Amino acid sequence: MARRPTIKDIARQAGVSESAVSFALNGRPGVSEGTRARIRRVAEELGWRPNSAARALSGERSGAVGLVLARPAHTLGVESFFLRLVSGIQEVLSAAGSALLFQVVEDVEAECAVYRRWWAERRVDGVLVVDPRIRDPRPLLLSRLGLPAVVIGGGAGTPPDPWDPGVPAPPGGGPPGAGAGPATDGGATDGGVGLAAVWADDARAMTEVLDHLHGLGHRRIVHIAGLPGLAHTARRVAALRAEAERLGLSAARVRSVPTDYSDTEGAAATRRVLAEPEPPTALVYDNDVMAVAGRAVAAELGIPVPGRLSIVAWDDSPLCRLTHPRLTALVRDTAGFGRLAAEELLSVLAGAPPRARESELPRLEPRGSTAPPPAAY
Repeated sequence: MARRPTIKDIARQAGVSESAVSFALNGRPGVSEGTRARIRRVAEELGWRPNSAARALSGERSGAVGLVLARPAHTLGVESFFLRLVSGIQEVLSAAGSALLFQVVEDVEAECAVYRRWWAERRVDGVLVVDPRIRDPRPLLLSRLGLPAVVIGGGAGTPPDPWDPGVPAPPGGGPPGAGAGPATDGGATDGGVGLAAVWADDARAMTEVLDHLHGLGHRRIVHIAGLPGLAHTARRVAALRAEAERLGLSAARVRSVPTDYSDTEGAAATRRVLAEPEPPTALVYDNDVMAVAGRAVAAELGIPVPGRLSIVAWDDSPLCRLTHPRLTALVRDTAGFGRLAAEELLSVLAGAPPRARESELPRLEPRGSTAPPPAAY
């Protein structure tokens, strides 16, 4: 392996002392401008770069941002959402000269352990937190560590658990834990621990989906949901229930079924609900992969789409546009969501107060997979 150049190498080639090199590269006085320019030119020729670990130990920034993903590993290879999100994050960080330190773990407990280690080792300047939970230990931990963070997908309060039929749906949209409506710029967004957040209004988007299907005449609608512990899943489930109640639809006919976001569980859930005595006439899937898997199950069972079954996918992707018929989907700029999160974290690192920033509302794009149900249904 090639040896990395050191300050000693630069000093020897430039014909100066090591202290002069340190002054020049750190922008400190003590050397002439001519000497400073020569030292920097030699450093560039040698390919020298500052040691991020050494800079962190000296109290300087590490130049890196952390992102930990606690999801079942088998679900990551098939879902395009995170790839698009990370591409937006990386676009902003790269332009700012910051690196992205990424790690996948099994659960939130392991994720918290990573944060503690990164904090102790001064590996990152801040973190981007994804998949807010209903009861989430991460915001309080990050607050206590003093590690700057942006929560992607909302704050970190504890919204009601919509899987419990005895719990009423919360009013309004906004970040989880924010009550009726969004938090505003400059305010704490996560139950009082002062973390920034970027979020999209899942509740309003779900309401738009249900209103679209109801307007077509559907009265038996099943939401094939994602992981039940995630706050954005909770918002979608609660919004579905609240809007169904407003429209006078029974909870038995309009309901949510949890999965792990994978095509395997999406297909299995589809098969179960379509085998019921009164099967749904419309299915709403929490991601594109499950929607495509559900479409395949319908084809296998000889159920025409949209003749007897309408399908809606959350988060549009090429998968939704390559199926036949093309899938009705919620469209949004996921990479832009990532850019917004990275911009907010860099703003916090620069000393700005934490804010809650709302991303664009996902837009429903009707396509060939939704139509009125047959009269017999």
